[in-house]
Amino acid sequence: MSELLLPPPLAATACTILYVDDEPQSCKWFARSLADEFTILTATSVDAALALLRAHASEVAVLVTDYRMPERNGLDLLDVALREHRHLVRLLATGYAEKAVAIAAVNVAQVFRILEKPLDAEATRQALRDALALHRQQALQRLVHENRVTAMHDTLGFLAHELATPLSTVRGYMDALQARHTAPEPGVARFSESSAGEVLAALAASQRQAAYCQSLVSRFVQSARDADPGGVASQVAASSLLTSLLDGYPFAGDQRAWVRTHLDADFVLPGKRDLLYLVLCTLTKNALQALQGRPDPQLQIWLGHDPASQRDCIRISDNGPGIAPELLARLSLEPATTRAASGGHGMGLVLCRRVLQSLGASMVLASPPGQGTCVSLYFKLFPARLAPHPDAA
Repeated sequence: MSELLLPPPLAATACTILYVDDEPQSCKWFARSLADEFTILTATSVDAALALLRAHASEVAVLVTDYRMPERNGLDLLDVALREHRHLVRLLATGYAEKAVAIAAVNVAQVFRILEKPLDAEATRQALRDALALHRQQALQRLVHENRVTAMHDTLGFLAHELATPLSTVRGYMDALQARHTAPEPGVARFSESSAGEVLAALAASQRQAAYCQSLVSRFVQSARDADPGGVASQVAASSLLTSLLDGYPFAGDQRAWVRTHLDADFVLPGKRDLLYLVLCTLTKNALQALQGRPDPQLQIWLGHDPASQRDCIRISDNGPGIAPELLARLSLEPATTRAASGGHGMGLVLCRRVLQSLGASMVLASPPGQGTCVSLYFKLFPARLAPHPDAA
């Protein structure tokens, strides 16, 4: 059994204050007065401050600098910090009520606040609290944006991966039809058949595959809308997602008859409905490919509450040949496939894992030698519980 685990928690947010003043006594006062609440670094020149920022960039959250300093002044430091350390919340401390300095500090250096010297301990303490709160808020916004970009990147990869198989199938059908086309007659197209109905069956199968591709693209568009800052990711009942799979997946031949569903209990899935649909499509495709040519092929999809893990679960199992132990061990760590000869590259499970991780869910693979494969998707319990649902054929 191999479980795909969640990534480690995010590191703590930076919380150090860097204070810059050419007067050593001012630096000592700042550190002594505020070190009971904040982690303080001090520097007595712009160059020393920049060296500290290079060494502790991931730790420093707030920069407070004096304006009047020899050689390079505080605005020079704030300008460099704005360009090279954009995550910093910047404050200017000055004893000179110069209008031009204040305007430049706000408009050019984009300072959060101007502190008047001599500094008042309590006013400065409150300003630092506000600056750290702003830094945390901005860090969260950056994280949300980065997660949104990563999710969209993964969704595009998932979409490309899932479109490859049906599009290749359609292309194969079209190549076969072209090869079967015989000498044309005016107004008549003729195709040779090994058995009656082959051409119509190929056209019908191509239509199903094309409709599936269209549904995947439309679901991607919906996922993109959900990822918009103003969008709201919809939740979905597990049974509804399963119904969408059975209605939309382009089963070939008698594959649909291989599938049996068992709904012990319905439950609400988290957001990213359309990505979860892609996950189920990928796992269904893998199982159907494993069952090709097997006697009495069976694909079981079970929905319910797993008492062992105390989590809601979707379980997909087949009675195919299973996965070799050495390959099973790799599947939770890297792209791996049993179908490399036919173009498989193992990215499907990697993308499934990323989607599940983004939802706080996990995936467990089990494949005893010669006993098929079982994939279990575990989800956190939601407050909304749905009534038991009768089994569906």
